[in-house]
Amino acid sequence: MSAIDEPQCVFTADAELGEGPVWRSADDALWFVDIKGLRIHRFEPATGAAWSWAAPAQPGFIAPVSDGGWIAGLKTGLHRFDPRSGRFELMTSVEDASLDNRLNDGFVDGQGRLWFGSMHDGETNLTGALYRLDGRGLVRCDTGYCITNGPAVSPDGRTLYHTDTLKKVIYAFDLSPGGDLSNKRVFAKVDEGYPDGPAVDAEGCIWTGLFAGWHVRRYAPDGKLIEKVRFPVANITKLAFGGDDLKTVYATTAWKGLSKAERDAQPLAGGLFSFRVDVAGLPQHEVRHA
Repeated sequence: MSAIDEPQCVFTADAELGEGPVWRSADDALWFVDIKGLRIHRFEPATGAAWSWAAPAQPGFIAPVSDGGWIAGLKTGLHRFDPRSGRFELMTSVEDASLDNRLNDGFVDGQGRLWFGSMHDGETNLTGALYRLDGRGLVRCDTGYCITNGPAVSPDGRTLYHTDTLKKVIYAFDLSPGGDLSNKRVFAKVDEGYPDGPAVDAEGCIWTGLFAGWHVRRYAPDGKLIEKVRFPVANITKLAFGGDDLKTVYATTAWKGLSKAERDAQPLAGGLFSFRVDVAGLPQHEVRHA
């Protein structure tokens, strides 16, 4: 497999910390967040039109819900987000505010369960955790993270991948049909930049953006590195597969942490990029237990 073209900036969002791209086929649109800019963005590739909404706290992710709405993971907890009104309604807080954590990155699996992580906002304390929301409620599934990213799930639904960004490790877990995790193990160690949000394609390969790494990487299901795609910006945060054939990859980026000189040299940092691939991604699922 090889990328058909080089990554191109399709929307100059100027996101300080772009994250969480989601392709919603019903909209033919790519949604994503700017965590530090406190924004939610929607971009329509066919027309180039874009909209944005102000969030009341740092948004780590948004996830589509089967009733047509959205769940937004903010620093203050899980909220229902209505783009028509721009309103955010608190569903539940997740962690004690004294931890100074925020929610960071989420994923909906094929059973309609919402998975997401928390992380220390100051990026120093190991207070982050991995959570699952389903019909049984909110469950903490793993702990001991400073910066969480992901998760993502294999095409057969039997393996869940989750990233410890500061340790530069992508973990794999066995995922039971009921949503329980076991057999945590190292899937891949990253030797350049910091692994950010992962995504899985139809062949079961894992794509991950590299923060401060100038690339995205594609790993085979056995953990072997098989593809690298170079970007014109250093901080690539997460990928999503979109378009009618799910072969257009969209990637969020960030200018967070760049000096003025670095920003001048990377004028497209914080933009939304896309490139084409030969292997389709997996369809975006919707939360069914909100």
